[in-house]
Amino acid sequence: MVSEEFLWGVGQSGFQFEMGDKLRRHIDPNTDWWKWVRDPFNIKKELVSGDLPEDGINNYELFENDHKLAKGLGLNAYRIGIEWSRIFPWPTWTVDTEVEFDTYGLVKDVKIDKSTLAELDRLANKEEVLYYRRIIQNLRELGFKVFVNLNHFTLPIWLHDPIVAREKALTNDRIGWVSQRTVVEFAKYAAYIAHALGDLVDTWSTFNEPMVVVELGYLAPYSGFPPGVMNPEAAKLAILNMINAHALAYKMIKRFDTKKADEDSKSPADVGIIYNNIGVAYPKDPNDPKDVKAAENDNYFHSGLFFDAIHKGKLNIEFDGENFVKVRHLKGNDWIGLNYYTREVVRYSEPKFPSIPLISFKGVPNYGYSCRPGTTSADGMPVSDIGWEVYPQGIYDSIVEATKYGVPVYVTENGVADSADTLRPYYIVSHVSKIEEAIENGYPVKGYMYWALTDNYEWALGFSMRFGLYKVDLISKERIPRERSVEIYRRIVQSNGVPKDIKEEFLKGEEK
Repeated sequence: MVSEEFLWGVGQSGFQFEMGDKLRRHIDPNTDWWKWVRDPFNIKKELVSGDLPEDGINNYELFENDHKLAKGLGLNAYRIGIEWSRIFPWPTWTVDTEVEFDTYGLVKDVKIDKSTLAELDRLANKEEVLYYRRIIQNLRELGFKVFVNLNHFTLPIWLHDPIVAREKALTNDRIGWVSQRTVVEFAKYAAYIAHALGDLVDTWSTFNEPMVVVELGYLAPYSGFPPGVMNPEAAKLAILNMINAHALAYKMIKRFDTKKADEDSKSPADVGIIYNNIGVAYPKDPNDPKDVKAAENDNYFHSGLFFDAIHKGKLNIEFDGENFVKVRHLKGNDWIGLNYYTREVVRYSEPKFPSIPLISFKGVPNYGYSCRPGTTSADGMPVSDIGWEVYPQGIYDSIVEATKYGVPVYVTENGVADSADTLRPYYIVSHVSKIEEAIENGYPVKGYMYWALTDNYEWALGFSMRFGLYKVDLISKERIPRERSVEIYRRIVQSNGVPKDIKEEFLKGEEK
């Protein structure tokens, strides 16, 4: 069992959940993903599913209903995402700010004051600001601790036009995180949101899984993620810019959210980052020094590089894991949100990109993310509908790695694509049991959020992957409980841990 203060919750984002109103009143056409998923070339080449977010689950109108479902599970935490493109559907670069740079060309500070906020307020879509306030107020009235995430993959189209970026090989203006302009605009956005919502929110995250945007957008052109180009130099710029953007957003939220929303909060603004693949790359042959080094490089590239910068002010500017510069203004992070679905198993590979020596690894098929749906992995573990191996030990190992940075850790996503609901009960029980084991062994974990309460739009894969505790009928928008998983999660929450009889039923000798 875990402490009485432990948070049990669910997580969601904006783009994946909001749209779906039959009358198309609440669509958001001002984001890069809106344009990306309806691009004829992407659909023809099957880079995207052809499913459209405006046919989605309509959380925009049904959020109160969804909050009640979560409350019915006994949950006390709820993570939401703000869509930048809803708040600022038009460019904010007309709002002048003084920008200070360091000797490495990184943005040290963006000078924002009350007059800047007033200008941003004139540009903001007030209806959407009020909409997000209503969501948060409803959650608070139901007794939830609210986590608000600022950026979950999507960017306003005025900052990132992925189709033009692909066609012009990133020589256009709107190139998202490859451009330092996005860093400055993100600082403005973070300052404004902290100002507009800070009285209701004490727990913030800047990004969700920033390396997914980098890797899939600039190093895996057939992944289905925008802009779908192969450009290692762009990947490096995007990483540095997102590290820089986190540091600035951290400062801005601290500067402009000065009011405690909850009496028991330690500060008015507890600012973290939500991250995946923390320390879960394993060597194919643990006795081969090259494979061991490949796994170390994989882990450092995926999380260590980013975390060293924001926790220690150490920037690995050569992307080699060895040469560092001290950049103190990048340091700032209060908590880590750990997203865990599966592991990676890698073997050594000669560095593919000379300018990124860390990438000396390649994934081994039939482990982790690279399995065939409906089979078992090379280690005999079940595989989900999306082709991801169920590997509970990985969440324990990820917690161990994340706690090395000395800040609180929350599991902010953990779930399984399982339309038949045959794997999900075991998945939840096995992973929560590993979290309990980690806590018993002295690794502090403050909360667990299942992904997700309901089915939603799984990016390039559309509606085909069903992660929800509740199935959603996309015609009627009815939420239909996946009875066994709902029952299991509810019982775990009520017991503040996995009850003995459930462990005996599902783990069958796996427990030590």
